[in-house]
Formats: sequence, structure tokens, C-alpha cells
Amino acid sequence: MPSGRRSPRWLAAGDWNAFFGLALDNTTQLVILSSLLIGVFKFPADLVLGRMVPGTAAGVLVGDLVYTALAIRLMRRTGRDDVTAMPFGIDTPSLFGIVFGVLGPVMLLTGDPVLAWKVGMGVTVAMGGLKFVLAFAGDRVRRLVPRAALLGSIAGVAILLVAFLPALKVFADPLVGVTSLTVVFVALVGRVRLPGGVPGAFAAVAAGAAVFWLRAALGAGPASLTAPPATLTLAIPWPTLSWVPAFGAVLPYLPLAAPFAIATVIGGIDNTESAIAAGDEYRTRDILLTEAVATAVAGFCGGVIQNTPYIGHPAYKAMGARAGYTLATALVIGVGGAVGAVSVLVSVLPEAAVAPILIFIGLEITAQAFVASPARHAAAVAVSFIPAVAALVLIEVTSFLASVGRSPGDLAGEGKAAFQHLLVLGNGFIVTALLWGWALASIIDGRLGRAAAVFAACAAATLLGLIHSPLPSGALFWPWSAGGNGALALAAAYGVGAGLLLALAHAQSRTRSGR
Repeated sequence: MPSGRRSPRWLAAGDWNAFFGLALDNTTQLVILSSLLIGVFKFPADLVLGRMVPGTAAGVLVGDLVYTALAIRLMRRTGRDDVTAMPFGIDTPSLFGIVFGVLGPVMLLTGDPVLAWKVGMGVTVAMGGLKFVLAFAGDRVRRLVPRAALLGSIAGVAILLVAFLPALKVFADPLVGVTSLTVVFVALVGRVRLPGGVPGAFAAVAAGAAVFWLRAALGAGPASLTAPPATLTLAIPWPTLSWVPAFGAVLPYLPLAAPFAIATVIGGIDNTESAIAAGDEYRTRDILLTEAVATAVAGFCGGVIQNTPYIGHPAYKAMGARAGYTLATALVIGVGGAVGAVSVLVSVLPEAAVAPILIFIGLEITAQAFVASPARHAAAVAVSFIPAVAALVLIEVTSFLASVGRSPGDLAGEGKAAFQHLLVLGNGFIVTALLWGWALASIIDGRLGRAAAVFAACAAATLLGLIHSPLPSGALFWPWSAGGNGALALAAAYGVGAGLLLALAHAQSRTRSGR
């Protein structure tokens, strides 16, 4: 550095507000992950809080530390004081996708929480590997897959799993839930500044929790203030290869996980461009490689959810944040996960108070799919929701049957047939949504040949169970071992559709050439 040139300041007053927003966002994800696994799928608390949460938090630690270093490097290279680090954390859509599409189904199918955990680790490591490869070809992927298809497939998860299922929690305890939801709508959706500039997410959770515990103190609620809170327990996320012997069980779930990994790569490209537009010129490859490595580290350390650069760099920059907020978030989330702080939060934060934050996230992701895609592709976004609807209904029907001591195998007649149709449409729903959205966007653009190719891919995927698997587990299979002719008939249907599209493309070409 030339003589007399001072070192840029990487810590500013704006880092405080930015830290609170980013740290609370990640903490909320860990609390919800713990609540779903323990409360819905009955995973042992010690496995979730002692291995899954610390491992997932380790990915946040690595990613935010690297992003902090990248920001400081950019500051020193440019001599600017106003560089803001890229925000980083746990990916919300894949949290729900992996919980309801991988961890939960494995647990329900086998009753073995350790096997489900190992499958989750293997899926997370595989996602990190895929993102590492795509980091070198991110722009090509972005050009190939229409944004409506990619965002639409994730939006279906967002509105139907990320938003709808937490809405049930809100109405399970409306006094708490609606209080928190009102603050979310005002502060986060309506962008109304709260008194004293209190962050909206914090205010919403605090308001709901205050109602919950005040009611408990008055003896009018289900909770008791005398209940002992969880204690801090050291749980260092040491790397492990225990998932390797179970990798055969991982393979059927990779088709579901892959679109989530691709989505974060596309999102990373978009977020980097957003940061560049705001004046912070990060290299896209650096941003993407960091999220790939952090995701793999999370999986190796026992984590089950991938990480991603967050949307919102311009907002954090507007707060006056520099690099201090990502450093603080890395330490708080990483260390907090390792010392069991999440277990304490689970014991004091009611689900109904936290759920509205996820409703907001689901709304934002869904809205983005429509706003960020070309207006003409709105139908392509919408069609991507249909397989997700089937997956949601499948979850609810299975849960209802279990609650009355029944299983899908007990169904007969029309009920059995209807459930099988639901199963076929819901299995592999993320990939189905991606392919349907891609095909329809291509048709809208008049690219019937490309749509035919996507339909042909649908046929091939159906023959292998990548989509529309008729098996209760959603597992892959060879065409001759699926049992019955359902997969062959559906693949043939896609083949007919592909042939029709090719014929129409040929007719369209002849018309354009004047023949």
C-alpha cells in the first residue's frame, strides 16, 4: 500500500442493523429446521440439535467468513470504505424441500433417524459438488434454462410448503400467530418503518413471543413459565464420512435436490450482478465457489441443508453495512450451533410466532418468480405449481391417515386409485415442475423444437423414476422393474407429446419459409 494511504474501514455503525437482520434470518431457519424434524417427523432431539444443526451452521460459518474476506480484499484493492460484503446463509426453499422431500420420507419409510441423517448428509455433499461444477459454467446454465422454469419450480415449494404449512401453525395458535403475522405484513411486506427503526423480523417474533409468554404467565395458555429451558451443550461439528456407506440410499433423492442446487447457482449469479450494480464488483466465480465449498463442508460436518448467497445486498448497503455484519453472523451462527444455543431458542420461541417470517419468505420467493420472469412466461411459472400441489396434498393425506392409525396401503377402490395418481404426480415434483415450466416457456416463445426435446427428457425421466415414480418411496428404478405399465404408459404419453411438438415445429418452419 502506498505511503500515507490509510487502510479502509471494514466495520461501520450500519453493520449492527445488518447483522441483526442476517443473523435472525439464519437463526429462524435453524429453529424451523429443528421444529420440523423433531415435532413433525419425530427425529431424536439429540441427533437434530447435536449433529444436524451444528453441521448446517458450520456451512454458514465458512461462507460468511469467506465473504467477509472477499469484501475486505475488494476494499483494499479499490481503497474504498463503502464496500458491503455479500450476505450468506441457509437456503430456505431447500430447507423445506429437503425436510419434506428427503429427510421426512426416509424417516417415515425406514423408521431409522440415523439413516435419514446420513442420506441428508450425502445429499448435501452431492449438492455442494454439483454447485462446484456449475460454478465454472453458471452463465451457460442461466442461458439454457428459462428463469420462469427455475424460479417457478422453487416458487411452488415456497407458496405451498414454505408459506402454507407455517400458516397452519399460525392458526393453531391465532392469538400469537396473527399478532406476529400482522407485524410481518406491516414491516416486511408493507415496508413501514417501525418506531425506533426496530427490524421487522425481530419485532414480529418478539411480539408473538411476548403474547405467548404473557398468556402463559397468566395461566391461560398451554405453556408454563416454570418449565426449565434447554441448557447449552457443546456439539462440535467434526467432519465425518459416515454417510458414504449409505450413498446407495442417497441416489433416489438426488433428482429432487439438483434443482435446488441449480437454483442457488442462478441466484448467486443474480445476486452478484445486483452487487455489481450497487458498486461492489465481486467475481461471480468467487461467490459461487464459496457457496459450493460451504455447502460441502456443511454436509461433511453433519449438516443437511445447503447454503447460498442471500438476496438483499443493496438493502444491506443502504443500511451502511460493510464487512463486520457477515463476520459477526459467521461467529454467532457457527458458535451458537456448536454450543446448543438453538436448543434454547426452540424452547422459548413458539412456532406460531416464528411461522409468519416463513410466510413472508414464501410470498417473496413466489412474487419474485413472477416479477423476475418475462411477463409472457407467467403461465409457465404457474404451471410449475401443479406438481407441488400434489406433493402438498400427498403430505397432508399421508399425515391424516397416520393420525387415525391407517396407511395408504389400507385404501381400496377409487380411493386407492386416486392416491396412486397423486403419488405419481407428486413424486419428483421439483424436477417435474422445472421441466413443465421449461417446456411451456419454450412453447410460448415459439421454440417448439426445444419444447419437444424437454418432453423427450420427461419421457426418459419417467422411465427411470426421476419424475412420476409410482413407488411410495419415490425411488429410481429400471423401466422393466417398475411393476405394472404405468411408467411405460406415461413415458409413451410424453413421447407422443414430443412427436406432436416436432410435427408442429416442422409445419411452423414450412409456413415461415413460404412453402
